[in-house]
Amino acid sequence: MTTTLLLPTADRGLEPYEPGAAEPVRPAPGPPPRSRRAYAAVHVVADPLADGDPVTGSQVDWDATLAYRRHIWSLGLGVADAMDTAQRGMGLGWPAARELIRRTGAEARAVGGDLVCGAGTDQLPPGPATLDRVRAAYAEQLEVVEEAGAGAVLMASRALAAAADGPEDYLKVYEELLGQVSRPVILHWLGEMFDPALAGYWGHGDPAAAADVVVALCSAHADRVDGVKVSLLDEALEVRLRRRMPPGVRVYTGDDFDYPRLIEGDDHGHSDALLGILDAVAVPAAAALRALDEHDVAGFRALLAPTVPLARHVFSAPTAHYKTGLVFLAYLNGHQAHFRMIGGLESARTIVHLSQVFRLADGAGLLTDPPAAARRMQPLLALAGVGQ
Repeated sequence: MTTTLLLPTADRGLEPYEPGAAEPVRPAPGPPPRSRRAYAAVHVVADPLADGDPVTGSQVDWDATLAYRRHIWSLGLGVADAMDTAQRGMGLGWPAARELIRRTGAEARAVGGDLVCGAGTDQLPPGPATLDRVRAAYAEQLEVVEEAGAGAVLMASRALAAAADGPEDYLKVYEELLGQVSRPVILHWLGEMFDPALAGYWGHGDPAAAADVVVALCSAHADRVDGVKVSLLDEALEVRLRRRMPPGVRVYTGDDFDYPRLIEGDDHGHSDALLGILDAVAVPAAAALRALDEHDVAGFRALLAPTVPLARHVFSAPTAHYKTGLVFLAYLNGHQAHFRMIGGLESARTIVHLSQVFRLADGAGLLTDPPAAARRMQPLLALAGVGQ
């Protein structure tokens, strides 16, 4: 039985919408893809019944959070945890992130899931920090990640961006850290559209000049760097960067706008994937990657192309609030019983924005049960004052 919704539009109007525009893409559990390495950067689920300040004292629903990670692993994708999708720097502090890393690490060992986790410097207090304190903060978090049995992602650091005077300071900190790791790590280059505090990372305002620093670091320490996650939303720059990488060092696309072309690649190579949007489009993405394993490029494109309009909307400016769209989609698909977020960030997008997320997800076959998703949408519309 279908449920027609009245959804708000950008011109302050209302339009009837009947879900079911596309046949839902059905989950197909299977092994990891062979031709590409792919990690979904996953969200955390808030505990809606926890008392206290909902902005500064939000708590994690561990059972629902870990269940979502098992869902991702069941599809054959890897999990990237405790990163910006999990609201690092936007509500999830280091104590909770540390517990998340430990719990997800135990879960990964139990099910044989591929796991990488973010190591950063967000335990430092607000205010200036010396380079030595930044390095020590990274080292503390790296130890937690390695003890959990996960691969490490060296996250871009606000504290390092504030403390560094130029490229030499970035190289000094990263080279010291790479000398300490027990296995190759992923470097994370996060653009200022995701976090304005990271403007000028690697010591240059010009991304092309910053890329020179990244290439120099990877070339000097290729045995310690698994790859670089590039989240700049600049397809051409990413292609140039991956062509300059030393043999064996991957580029993981973090481009949530142009990921199908970057993953497909060209005659000179391809990007692997470490993407927030994979949290929402894991089902068709896993199927698409298996198609690529069989050299079925047309099948790969057919599965991923319908997801791109949704991704570009979810990651539209202000891009840092993309997490709201991902959690909203998990709620619509029944992976969690509510639409509440750590830090109250369910309020970071308008009902007009979320209504368009609903339409685009439905049109891409990403609502696993469109009538049920419509029923979950109704109380949110009512809360926003949109009568049905």
